[in-house]
Amino acid sequence: MSERAAPFYCPYCGDEDLRPSETGGHGAWECASCSRAFTLRFLGLLAGPRPEGSTR
Repeated sequence: MSERAAPFYCPYCGDEDLRPSETGGHGAWECASCSRAFTLRFLGLLAGPRPEGSTR
């Protein structure tokens, strides 16, 4: 397993110039293009297999 899952692009502007935030804490990222800061958080895994024909 990797140490950290990094986003590939900014969810606001789509640019790829991202850096880990030094002041935002764990999972915080900064976009140098649009000057926005955001956090990523892993919530967990879904339980069990999905029923056939389920879209969710």
